[in-house]
Amino acid sequence: MEKTFKIACVQTEPKPDFENALKEIFSLADEAVNLGAQFITLPEYCGGLKTENGKLSPPSSSENEHLVLNEIKKYSKQKKVFILLGSIAILNSDGKIYNRSYIIDDKGFIVSRYDKVHLFDVDLSETEKYRESNSVTGGQIINVCDTKFGMLGQTVCYDIRFPYLYRELSQAGAQIIFIPAVFTQKTGEAHWHVLNRARAIENGVFIVSPGAIGKIQGGGGGYGHSLVVNPWGEIISDGGDKRGISLAEINLGEVQQVRNKIPSLTHDKKINLSKSNN
Repeated sequence: MEKTFKIACVQTEPKPDFENALKEIFSLADEAVNLGAQFITLPEYCGGLKTENGKLSPPSSSENEHLVLNEIKKYSKQKKVFILLGSIAILNSDGKIYNRSYIIDDKGFIVSRYDKVHLFDVDLSETEKYRESNSVTGGQIINVCDTKFGMLGQTVCYDIRFPYLYRELSQAGAQIIFIPAVFTQKTGEAHWHVLNRARAIENGVFIVSPGAIGKIQGGGGGYGHSLVVNPWGEIISDGGDKRGISLAEINLGEVQQVRNKIPSLTHDKKINLSKSNN
């Protein structure tokens, strides 16, 4: 196992189609590789994103035929790097899509898949409303993946607001949990940093959250600020509000050090809730 390694968050701008999304990814990923990144992470819907009539409308395909997935697999093998493909739109049998995230190893093989569980159905204001469930089918399975870069867990964007998900992944052995995102400007400014720090602190785990930045064709936009947070809750990398890359060094030894100091993962208790009418 690589106990210490360099990880990169690639902060891309949303593109409306596969071809331009790949150009955006590769131009920044090449820079990260040249700077020594061994693990490259990409945002949610990095394979393309646009909106139509207020509805998410990312370009989609079946898994086997998905251009972005197949090209990323080739790239990881060519450059000999691991890649978190933050998420792409995969067609499913009910006419909707899965918001699916992948971990691809340095030989170009998919070693983990995750379909976003919690869908972004919110009303931020009278004019800013989102219904991800109109076009996306939510997942039902989480998993931890054992790799040379440690035990890895996957989540996506809105999942960050559900602490039990991170608890289960951490208690199953996760040392790094990914949260690729296209956080909105409004929610990002208010909640992004504190939510990422909270998930790291609660579980003594590294949180790596590559975020998209900039306007989405058709409306909306990404907050950026790709983050790497260590198990003590310190932000060790922040991508800011511009397109680009941010690098951080991960030392997996920090996970056990923090969990030895504060072993809260082993202190969970079942409690009974009593309601009073007084």
